[in-house]
Formats: sequence, structure tokens, C-alpha cells
Amino acid sequence: MSRPFLALLAFAGLATAETPPPMALPATAVNEPGRPKITFSQCHVEGPYLALTFDDGPHGTNTPRLLDMLKQRKVKATFFVVGQCVAEYPEIAKRIIDEGHEIANHSWSHPQLTKLGEGSVTEQLGKTHDVVRQTTGVTMTLLRPPYGAFTPNQQAWAFRKWGYRCILWDVDPLDWKYRSAAHVKSEILGHAGPGSIVLSHDIHKSTIDAMPETIDALLARGLKFVTVSELLAMDRPKPPAPKATPAPKPAPPSESTAATLPTSTAKP
Repeated sequence: MSRPFLALLAFAGLATAETPPPMALPATAVNEPGRPKITFSQCHVEGPYLALTFDDGPHGTNTPRLLDMLKQRKVKATFFVVGQCVAEYPEIAKRIIDEGHEIANHSWSHPQLTKLGEGSVTEQLGKTHDVVRQTTGVTMTLLRPPYGAFTPNQQAWAFRKWGYRCILWDVDPLDWKYRSAAHVKSEILGHAGPGSIVLSHDIHKSTIDAMPETIDALLARGLKFVTVSELLAMDRPKPPAPKATPAPKPAPPSESTAATLPTSTAKP
């Protein structure tokens, strides 16, 4: 989903709509020294852990299929849900929580939040916050802004207002664009590793079709799946890069060596 042009979803038909790409903000946008880290695109972890994330659902048929696959493999994931879809499919939202997955805010109707005023952004996030809490009993702590677009001021504001940390990604199979299970699998396997936050969408059948082989291949590599909040809890500062060691200076010639050097016969 990370390409330089933007388009808005027509969310009257979200379940089948194509998701246009976001413009992801730098993960360090508001991560200032001495302040809590609130924006993440990946984590530095000491172990083989990564997080699968799914946006834009819940979907009436694709999300239950995905939940079956995850349950069979004892894999946990994080679902960034759209509020109006939670209102439409409350039982699926409840199932996400009941089966040990994490649920997080992806706005009410998927607008580009950077183009909205504070009142509209408050409504988009607040309505979703409330419907998830009323439906599942969970108070969400994570946000993924639609298209990854959220200004540094908005990130800091959402953290102050709801305690939301802003979650981006470092692996993007572009499954909204390439409706191919083989493509999704290849992209995820080619880029995912320890500390990765993998972006996908549970509204696309081709994405769900890719998941069994993708998950099985990652498990075979020894990788372990955790929720985003669990991954954030493992995040550690990266150790400083080692300083380059200067090359040793050549030793000056010894007296015995100097004595054997030829004497120039050239005239001055």
C-alpha cells in the first residue's frame, strides 16, 4: 500500500473495494529523544518474532476464513479494523478478541485523515474507539491511519487523547494492487524477518488464499508470530554501529633497510 499517489475509498462498498495506496510517514516523525516512542514501522527485537497485521475489515467471509487458518496454526495477528465494518459484523469482531488476537483502530470510514480537521478526525477515531469497546469490551491502544497518512502533530495528539501509538509497516506485498496469492506470498517471504510488521488486507480473497503457505513457510524458518503490542514490548534500542578502526600507519624503514636502498645518481 505504500506508493506516492493517493485515492479515497468509497466505503459504501468497503468489503469489495480496492484499497488505494497510502503515503507512509517516516517512522521517526515524533520519536524524539527523551519522549515515549509512539510511531513504529518495525521493531528491533532479540528473537525471531514478527507481527502479521490485517487492515480494512472485518469482512463477512474473508475474515472468518483467515481466523480459521490462524487458529489451526496457533498464530496470533493484529486486526486494524474499520468502525463501520465492526458495526456491520460485530460477531466477527468479538471472535477476533475471543481467539486471542489484537484489535486496533483504522478509522470509521477510511478517509485520508491529514485532509480533515480535528473535529472530523476525532469523530473518525472516536466512533471506532467506542464501537469496538461496546462490541468487544476492549479499549484499543494502537492506530494505523488510512494510507499511513498522519502528521506528526496528529500522531502526538492521538497519543495524548487516546494513548494511541501509530503503527506503520516495513513489509508491504501491495495486495490491494496485485490480487495474486503467489505475489503476496513471494513479497512477504522475500522481506519479512525478526521485528517486521507485515501489512496485508483481510478484505481481499487473494490475500487470504496466500496465508496458509506464507505462514507455514515463515514458521518453517523458525519465526514466531505475536501481536503488535507484544512486539512493541520487545522493542529495544539498536546498538550503536561500531566505529571504523583506522588502518595502521606503515612503519618507517629501519636503519638496516635504509642502508640497502639504492642511491639516486640523477643530477639535481
